[in-house]
Amino acid sequence: MSTEYLTIKKLTETVGGGITPRMVRHYHQIGLLPEAIRSPSNYRLYTQNHVQYLRWIVALKQQGFQLEHIRKLLENQLEPEANVTLLTRLQPHYYSIIQQITRLRQTASALERLLGGDRSCQTVRAKAIAQIKQLNAEQIELEDELDQIDSLWKAFDASILAHPEAFEESLQNLLPDLSGRSEIEVDLISQLVLACGDVSLVHFLKISQQAIAAARSRLKSGCQIIGDVRAITAILDRPRLAHLGCRVDTLIDNPHITSAAEAEQEFFHSKPWQEKLLHLEPGCIVVVGYAPSILVSICQAVKNRQLKPALVIGMPVGFSHAPAAKRLLIDSDVPFITISGTFGGGLLAGTALNAIAQSTIEKPDCHCYLGVTE
Repeated sequence: MSTEYLTIKKLTETVGGGITPRMVRHYHQIGLLPEAIRSPSNYRLYTQNHVQYLRWIVALKQQGFQLEHIRKLLENQLEPEANVTLLTRLQPHYYSIIQQITRLRQTASALERLLGGDRSCQTVRAKAIAQIKQLNAEQIELEDELDQIDSLWKAFDASILAHPEAFEESLQNLLPDLSGRSEIEVDLISQLVLACGDVSLVHFLKISQQAIAAARSRLKSGCQIIGDVRAITAILDRPRLAHLGCRVDTLIDNPHITSAAEAEQEFFHSKPWQEKLLHLEPGCIVVVGYAPSILVSICQAVKNRQLKPALVIGMPVGFSHAPAAKRLLIDSDVPFITISGTFGGGLLAGTALNAIAQSTIEKPDCHCYLGVTE
């Protein structure tokens, strides 16, 4: 069978992802993309191997890899067993990134212990900072320095016995500038950060423009709330939702489903749950914190006009399907609240809805999220 060749224009159209002929030529120039054979008229002719190679480049660029690093990762990828070679090279890189994240997380935790202290911790905090400065100035031996720093933290930790933690004060010192956000959105963000204990969540949280308005409007109307599994609905603030006249239901109403892995398999292989999803009430609020396949099905049903929720809180867990499902949600036409990447879980999903329900009751006339001054 003869090989079907592609022109550079056809190659870029096939790959997509914003790739242009000019970019392809640049990749050839820097040695990132293997050369193609030439036609009698000296035009480059590409094969499906080049299509796959270019798709790898696009995917790695979208994940933040630099071109030089991509070149090293993709060396010899047109040879047999190329996929195995690529995975073999990516895995050590992944472990290296995790080590960097771990070191940065340790540093961030140390800073949080200082910056996150409330007024009652100020005296101890000032002493801690002074001791750190002294350690740096004296340039003592590393082992002695570590011993002194360890003693410093013990003294600092002892101060927590004197008073309870003031979460709001701590957050004021740790959260990034949220002045461009509405009061209700800042409250939602703060509750989510407290639920997971990770301030970096702020940068992964995605809230569509109409999400809060749509949620508050439907909550005031007593809409249907549906969680993907019982663990989600157990987290929801039933008293407040009942006060609003909302009915709480569970999609996979099976008491034996207790993990994300079980929920994923149960929904994917069970037609009744898939059918039940398509019969949710128009204007409902769906809260997904476990199974990525449920979020994917919601996005497909919305696209096919089989489902019309007022809001989707999509925070399933997982390392491959969950990030993809969240991207589908972000690209959909439905109002959403999600967390990009692998962040997620039932506690965060439930916290998001509870925060909005709380604000709807306690601040029913607030319209700050619409950009209107109260």
